[in-house]
Amino acid sequence: MAAPAQPKKIVAPTVSQINAEFVTQLACKYWAPHIKKKSPFDIKVIEDIYEKEIVKSRFAIRKIMLLEFSQYLENYLWMNYSPEVSSKAYLMSICCMVNEKFRENVPAWEIFKKKPDHFPFFFKCILKAALAETDGEFSLHEQTVLLLFLDHCFNSLEVDLIRSQVQQLISLPMWMGLQPARLELELKKTPKLKKFWNLIKKNDEKMDPEAREQAYQERRFLSQLIQKFISVLKSVPLSESVTMDKVHYCERFIELMIDLEALLPTRRWFNTILDDSHLLVHCYLSNLVHREEDGHLFSQLLDMLKFYTGFEINDQTGNALTENEMTTIHYDRITSLQRAAFAHFPELYDFALSNVAEVDTRESLVKFFGPLSSNTLHQVASYLCLLPTLPKTEDTTFDKEFLLELLVSRHERRISQIQQLNQMPLYPTEKIIWDENIVPTEYYSGEGCLALPKLNLQFLTLHDYLLRNFNLFRLESTYEIRQDIEDSVSRMKPWQSEYGGVVFGGWARMAQPIVAFTVVEVAKPNIGENWPTRVRADVTINLNVRDHIKDEWEGLRKHDVCFLITVRPTKPYGTKFDRRRPFIEQVGLVYVRGCEIQGMLDDKGRVIEDGPEPRPNLRGESRTFRVFLDPNQYQQDMTSTIQNGAEDVYETFNIIMRRKPKENNFKAVLETIRNLMNTDCVVPAWLHDIILGYGDPSSAHYSKMPNQISTLDFNDTFLSIEHLKTSFPGHKVKVTVDDPALQIPPFRITFPVRSGKGKKRKDVDGEDEDTEEAKTLIVEPHVIPNRGPYPYNQPKRNTIQFTHTQIEAIRAGMQPGLTMVVGPPGTGKTDVAVQIISNIYHNFPEQRTLIVTHSNQALNQLFEKIMALDIDERHLLRLGHGEEELETEKDFSRYGRVNYVLARRIELLEEVKRLQKSLGVPGDASYTCETAGYFFLYQVMSRWEEYISKVKNKGRSYEEDMEIAEGCFRHIKKIFTQLEEFRASELLRSGLDRSKYLLVKEAKIIAMTCTHAALKRHDLVKLGFKYDNILMEEAAQILEIETFIPLLLQNPQDGFSRLKRWIMIGDHHQLPPVIKNMAFQKYSNMEQSLFTRFVRVGVPTVDLDAQGRARASLCNLYNWRYKKLGNLPHVQLLPEFSTANAGLLYDFQLINVEDFQGVGESEPNPYFYQNLGEAEYVVALFMYMCLLGYPADKISILTTYNGQKHLIRDIINRRCGSNPLIGRPNKVTTVDRFQGQQNDYILLSLVRTRAVGHLRDVRRLVVAMSRARLGLYIFARVSLFQNCFELTPAFSQLTARPLHLHIIPTEPFPTSRKNGERPAHEVQIIKNMPQMANFVYNMYMHLIQTTHHYHQTLLQLPPAMVEEGEDIQSQEADMEAEEEGVPPGAAVLSPARAGSSEEPLGSQAETTPSQTGASSGPAAAAAESEVPAAGAGPEAVPAAASAQQDATSAPEETRSPSTSLS
Repeated sequence: MAAPAQPKKIVAPTVSQINAEFVTQLACKYWAPHIKKKSPFDIKVIEDIYEKEIVKSRFAIRKIMLLEFSQYLENYLWMNYSPEVSSKAYLMSICCMVNEKFRENVPAWEIFKKKPDHFPFFFKCILKAALAETDGEFSLHEQTVLLLFLDHCFNSLEVDLIRSQVQQLISLPMWMGLQPARLELELKKTPKLKKFWNLIKKNDEKMDPEAREQAYQERRFLSQLIQKFISVLKSVPLSESVTMDKVHYCERFIELMIDLEALLPTRRWFNTILDDSHLLVHCYLSNLVHREEDGHLFSQLLDMLKFYTGFEINDQTGNALTENEMTTIHYDRITSLQRAAFAHFPELYDFALSNVAEVDTRESLVKFFGPLSSNTLHQVASYLCLLPTLPKTEDTTFDKEFLLELLVSRHERRISQIQQLNQMPLYPTEKIIWDENIVPTEYYSGEGCLALPKLNLQFLTLHDYLLRNFNLFRLESTYEIRQDIEDSVSRMKPWQSEYGGVVFGGWARMAQPIVAFTVVEVAKPNIGENWPTRVRADVTINLNVRDHIKDEWEGLRKHDVCFLITVRPTKPYGTKFDRRRPFIEQVGLVYVRGCEIQGMLDDKGRVIEDGPEPRPNLRGESRTFRVFLDPNQYQQDMTSTIQNGAEDVYETFNIIMRRKPKENNFKAVLETIRNLMNTDCVVPAWLHDIILGYGDPSSAHYSKMPNQISTLDFNDTFLSIEHLKTSFPGHKVKVTVDDPALQIPPFRITFPVRSGKGKKRKDVDGEDEDTEEAKTLIVEPHVIPNRGPYPYNQPKRNTIQFTHTQIEAIRAGMQPGLTMVVGPPGTGKTDVAVQIISNIYHNFPEQRTLIVTHSNQALNQLFEKIMALDIDERHLLRLGHGEEELETEKDFSRYGRVNYVLARRIELLEEVKRLQKSLGVPGDASYTCETAGYFFLYQVMSRWEEYISKVKNKGRSYEEDMEIAEGCFRHIKKIFTQLEEFRASELLRSGLDRSKYLLVKEAKIIAMTCTHAALKRHDLVKLGFKYDNILMEEAAQILEIETFIPLLLQNPQDGFSRLKRWIMIGDHHQLPPVIKNMAFQKYSNMEQSLFTRFVRVGVPTVDLDAQGRARASLCNLYNWRYKKLGNLPHVQLLPEFSTANAGLLYDFQLINVEDFQGVGESEPNPYFYQNLGEAEYVVALFMYMCLLGYPADKISILTTYNGQKHLIRDIINRRCGSNPLIGRPNKVTTVDRFQGQQNDYILLSLVRTRAVGHLRDVRRLVVAMSRARLGLYIFARVSLFQNCFELTPAFSQLTARPLHLHIIPTEPFPTSRKNGERPAHEVQIIKNMPQMANFVYNMYMHLIQTTHHYHQTLLQLPPAMVEEGEDIQSQEADMEAEEEGVPPGAAVLSPARAGSSEEPLGSQAETTPSQTGASSGPAAAAAESEVPAAGAGPEAVPAAASAQQDATSAPEETRSPSTSLS
């Protein structure tokens, strides 16, 4: 297998290159946004740019990137476009810009929506150009650009402007392009279409000739485009050289066809046109398919197109076709062929009279039709309306090969999609792992097309939906497997030994050489299958490794996936491995096969089972694992060995590789998806169309649901009646009691329920639907019955005053249907989620709710808040491995709950014993739950009933007393109800059975991560797990398929899903799910979550609109991205938000960082970006803040790249280390990792100085800007980022403030200065990083000296003086506590006093110039340490300071004032 050539990485231009470019000079003259006086529009500029910059460079991405980035489309092209100035260069320039926007994944149509007038004319010009002759005005390369533009249009049907144009190309009238006989046949199949067709004809007759001609042009556009493509395809020779422009054109065309076939609105009419053109037959017979190198991708795309043309769906109704219906269609085709043969072709009598199964294979069809002449074949085809009728006197113009293939491919038996899937191996092999068209390398630039499915807005059927996700999930995990194999195998350094064998020169933690491999079992196939039910093998390895690695290998659990690898190296011993060269040929990799561990074998050769009992200790270092092989793969390999004489793969393995358990769950997820496709996966009827992206997107909103609930108990949601009234603006609130003293929560609210349909009609007519009744809420306060005499009986209450949008979200979540809540940063998403869960729990006690989140951390936060509400903890259960991190004493895992139930049972039986004693009843009632039940029935209930009958009608205070008595009785009764529930745990003896019982019967609120749901679906369904509601947190961060699987964790009841509510809470303006491979992320759009897709389709959302996390000024940096995001009152009122940040003039600032020692960003490894200047600057500001007295754990340092994160961590280790004066920041991590977290102060490094990079994704910008509560300080190359169109709203606010850091060194933390006030202290402006580093160094040295002098002075004071100053004593105690780790004579001042103007005794004389604002010394990079930062080199340490040692342990003379003056 030839290793593919490594694709080239696109290098982004630097700022200096950008500024030197001709394009940039033009931009500055004509359209750059920051230029005030622009030259007038000149069409020649567009012509010049197109000819000189784009065409001349052969559409080089670098040039197009520059143009697009300079806002050429927004500020020049479209702004000045009109039919008068339209030209070829103009059209092509616009198409190039739009295509570039799609490649960069930034919104492309916004500017067209703002100025839509000329778009229809522009679109018609594009259609005309796409059909132009290839040797005419438009070259083939240019027409490929147009095809790509058209593809983007067809994939943007959610944009009204685009849809209105595209609809004219794809609708019933396009059937004009069919041949007349075929048209009649199609109209006969669906009678109502005949009626529409006649209407269309009538309308056409009324049109004036010019308009009619224009309409005909549009309707025939795709048919003509197909004919044009066929002529290009036929011009490709078989063996001579071919221009790549032709190949690319053909690939892009097939991609367009696939996209049209894979969307129902376009497929409905287009599929017939495509079938009538016989495009597939032409393609499969073309020369391009047979060219191995050039045609490889084309063939793969063609297979995808073939799959979609024969997809199991009814094009007209959009319903999925069952296996039986597909068979019927196939039989109808064959029998109609047999009828035609019988009636008109005597030479085909044998064929006509055979049964279907005998003649529907390719071989038999070729046998019957092969001998016929071309003319006869043409006549057969024309009887079936496949070709126009052949006049009697003429010969056919088609060649025989085409006619035969046309008839055979149309009538041969097809293997069904589900059979294909079931026969597919789940583990990737070497053929797929290193195929660049299917699994591209990380260098995918977005230029070419790939043989990958795309996830867009709509899917054909659920099968199509699952299949696309299945394929992408499989390939994304394949990409990760490839990285792991390349890493492990190259570490093992396989070389060829002298005798031609393999010798391993290195070792790998995750891989071991195989000592022996034997297949031990091949079980018989199931009936109707041709692959074995299971294949097992034994793998022996020698674990001569460190103990902890040995433990990891021995710790391999059942179902862990490993890979068996064969290498046959050709390189001699000692050859160096070069990671930049293709991997396969270097190591001689031949085969890769997956396997699944069953277990390790003991001395007697038996599998050691996982279980509570300890594992046996095995002697020696040889270990044997029993593994399951993939039966499908085994069958395929054996077939090729027997039929083709290929070697037996299973006798060649010499390496076994394991993977990290966290990243190794792909097989379980794939099996889950495959099982879903094999079962009748029943999605609730009210969700089905929305998931596929069709119909009315708001049809699942509670207002349109037929089972809307009119009266809901809001329990403790409202804090008072006033809170309730403000929560429903525009509604009239009618309380059932008049006495204000009784108008206290909890409230029951009755809503006016109207059927959705009526409401919609009125909305449209604009009638007065807001009648009194429709807007009146009936509120009924009710008293929660007394629960008992003890304090712990009192219910826990909600204390949050929800806003009216939060209340709307809670109300929607309690109603049946689909609720989508968009929660911007800091708007209380989790609080809303918890309140919804609590309200459902109290309103519908018999229902069960499933909580799904993306991360364990989010699940734990949710759980901690749920426990603070009035929910009985026996009803909570947490599945998966994250429960260890819950910050509570209680254990909510399955076994934790079992133990809780057993312990609680004993406690309750003790209570029964006490009760029995107090009642003086003999016997042992508290022995088991059963005896306690009888005791309650015969002893307690009888006494209670007698009591009730006696106390009837006694006096005035009767009701109050009765309430107390009933409360006590309820308390007692609850003991016995709980015991009744716990009875099962007495009958079930094993922990496993008890935990299953809890999961299926007892728990009401079950929580898990989406990954756990995907892994364990099979087990949950088998147990009979049931639930009614799903709540998903972080929904916009969950992969589409992992969001879908939790809907189907239960078997349907009577063919229907019992799911009633689906609540999704997320924020699609923040970062999407993580997809490691750029091609899947961008080309296949795999990073689109289901939540985001629903928002794009137009599903109604509740947008939370008040944040309480950050200062209002910080919120302005990102609130422009949301519909309407304001601040909660406390953001203005609380002192922490109104006080300024001590020592810093601004609460947020963008600080410009120029090159340090001539270097900006650097890239030691691909995509591993670093910027030393910014890293040092960030750390210097962090140290400055800590020296002023800021708590280090209130500061987090974020960056946009992993490389920079590692560099900053290195610098922190060197500069701050374990220094008690400074400490370490709360976190140093990337923006992506910090999503969902927050801190008071954020220091952010944007790293890049050449190109904006992935910050151009506005979602990343929103996350970066919204992590800080009180202060945000951003370090970046301003000239680069301020030009970026997408970032303008944030950067225009940032650049409005000075771009140099403004500090107030003499202002201690905390300060009393109000935010925005001028400070009383002197402000100092820091011009660059070396100045800041030097400043911090001097400040630090001064602090050390001050503390030292202060310590000395204390020792010399007379005793009486010390007694007077208690303040001084307490500081002395502080110092002693901190003195550990600080050498004698370098005592530490409490940070709060650092650098303050109230210096302690004896320090005023020593004040250094740095303290009063005079910066000192030459360029210094935080010169506290003599060891430079990683990658900094010795020059990063300033000349003046390099001789000095670490200041915490420097000898006394180094710390004299003269030194700190440097």
